[in-house]
Amino acid sequence: MKLLTKELIQELLSADQAPCLSLYMPTHQKHPENLQDIILFKNLVHQMEESLMQKYSSVEVQKYLEPVKALLNNNDIWNYTLDGLAVFSSDGIFKVVKLHKSVEELAIVADSFHTKPLRQYLQSLDHFHVLGLTLHDIRLFESNRHSLFEVELTADTPKTITEALGDELTEKHTTVDSYGGIGVDSSAMHHGHGGKKEETEKDAERYFRVVAGAIHEHYSKPTGWPLILAALSEHHSLFQKVNKNPLLLSKAIAINPSSVSPDTLAKMAWEIMEPEYNQKLETLVDRYEQAQANGKGSDDYKEVAVAVVEGRVDTLIVEADRIIPVRVTNLVTGNTQKKDLSNPKVDDLLDDLGELVIKMGGQLMVLPTDKMPSEKGLAAIYRY
Repeated sequence: MKLLTKELIQELLSADQAPCLSLYMPTHQKHPENLQDIILFKNLVHQMEESLMQKYSSVEVQKYLEPVKALLNNNDIWNYTLDGLAVFSSDGIFKVVKLHKSVEELAIVADSFHTKPLRQYLQSLDHFHVLGLTLHDIRLFESNRHSLFEVELTADTPKTITEALGDELTEKHTTVDSYGGIGVDSSAMHHGHGGKKEETEKDAERYFRVVAGAIHEHYSKPTGWPLILAALSEHHSLFQKVNKNPLLLSKAIAINPSSVSPDTLAKMAWEIMEPEYNQKLETLVDRYEQAQANGKGSDDYKEVAVAVVEGRVDTLIVEADRIIPVRVTNLVTGNTQKKDLSNPKVDDLLDDLGELVIKMGGQLMVLPTDKMPSEKGLAAIYRY
């Protein structure tokens, strides 16, 4: 089982041994709905088998499908599902990724892996992290406009002030009374011992600095997602002071994160993120429309394919749920040819062009249908 990161996608893009098997499917977290997941998986594997049979012998087909079929007996997969599942298999590469987002069912055999849904999942348009911070501990949440769920922190990410400071933690800091409730930090009440307030403030500053650095290193940098702080208002300025994470938004949620439900926290976070999301979309669409008006943009896939292989595409915008069964037949001229998607050498054109743009230093944005600036499934902004 792998965590979804930019590094994982880059590893998938490095695969150069055909055939590359890509499988996506929605899954269910609860019984009895999850009983249908393994049936859908079998159906998708059968689709890949039919595609492979067009080019390979029966012995070769079974060899290629063996690691994928082995998942049928993996209880960790089917007993602990999330909202989506992605499986990638080729010679030397086998990855299984659980997703906190439902995906369209898809089974593709091609010369490269199909990564467009993963790119949409990772891009920072509407995905972000929420850091729940108190003087005692932290919780990290992954969120988008639809959902919020808690992230299981890595072993080298400190979860409490004790883990963060260790021997540096002031001994007097440990004598506290705890109180709960909205607007009350469970570690905010201290009694006795002269100078305790000053020592506690020093501990808090060191603690916030360690937390800010760990979240930046282990979560913000690998994903590129914005970060929203959820903490009592009196902690905001201190955290902003010690933070060096450029992805931390200036607006924050002023509340004790432990005092509200995940649904409430998700709503409060999206109220901060939605203007950012809309502004990014408007800016992107405006850029394309201006580029097209100046002859530096196009939504004709044949023109765009030529521009991509020539390295002229700065930003490629593709539609998330559109599949165009066309193959780039010449990586020098950009010539394309319509094919049947069941062909074991054919992937989605949008996916292939996106991978080429990324390899040439461009940017790929995957948008839902209603946000696309074109009805043709793609829109390219040229460098020149």
